[in-house]
Amino acid sequence: MKYSGIGGQAVMEGVMMKNDANYAVAVRKPDQEIIVETHEYPGLVKNKKIRNLPILRGVLGFVESLSLGFQTLSFSASFFEEEEEKNRNEKKEEFVMGIVVAVSIVFAIAVFMMLPYGISLFFRRLITSEWVCALLEGVFRLLIFVGYVAGISWMPDIKRVYMYHGAEHKCINCLEHGMDLTVENVRSSSRLHKRCGTSFLFIVMFVSILFFMLIRVDSGVLRLVLRLILIPAIAGVSYELIRFAGRSDHVFVHVISAPGLLLQRITTREPTDDMIEVAIASVEAVFDWKAFVRGDDGGKRGEA
Repeated sequence: MKYSGIGGQAVMEGVMMKNDANYAVAVRKPDQEIIVETHEYPGLVKNKKIRNLPILRGVLGFVESLSLGFQTLSFSASFFEEEEEKNRNEKKEEFVMGIVVAVSIVFAIAVFMMLPYGISLFFRRLITSEWVCALLEGVFRLLIFVGYVAGISWMPDIKRVYMYHGAEHKCINCLEHGMDLTVENVRSSSRLHKRCGTSFLFIVMFVSILFFMLIRVDSGVLRLVLRLILIPAIAGVSYELIRFAGRSDHVFVHVISAPGLLLQRITTREPTDDMIEVAIASVEAVFDWKAFVRGDDGGKRGEA
């Protein structure tokens, strides 16, 4: 399997694909027309040497993916809002988007990091082993996360997003297995991919267990503070693992990727052909897949 370097996410009735600093959002409008917009997203730090530093690149990538994710979701949702709501002040929208990203990060930390720790405090009265308590905390964190992604999968809109998520993965798998990007080839490709954000979040859960097992302090407040401080490091290490997984077929990779791939059976669904068409349109806007399949230049489009 050949590494393409592209990635993306599902949005409302569409797919966003990113290639280096360029990204495209393809959305099927209510009138069934596919609209595609391409933009450049240089990221929070433009210096390439700094951006490519191990661990730090994972922290930057995590924050940037959240920001870009909300931005593209907002763009796709705009086609399904009332007409008078579409004309919004651009600066105000950017400010609101920044607030949303910040609140979302705080909410995620509270629910997936702090809540499991709070639950584990009850068991600390019964269990003296710090290792066992850290393991229980990790199990609670994993159960909350799996319960969340499984619970929202019952919502009709989320079901369709999961289907577009499947279309995104199928397109990338199709390319990386050396096949032409056609509806037929994409349909026959797997909807599971080792570099998926779902797998990344699962690895974050696993890495957090290992990190928190090493925290051996008596003060509950200090344990809580250390958990907050270690979040960037956990995200950075998790990114390096998922990056390695996306580039290697080593047996170790298959082992660490298996739980995340299993979880993707919840967060992805088999897409319809019209959804695949949208995903293909997004890929083609930022990635020369024909050159990639031929092995000419890696599929880079340069400026999009």
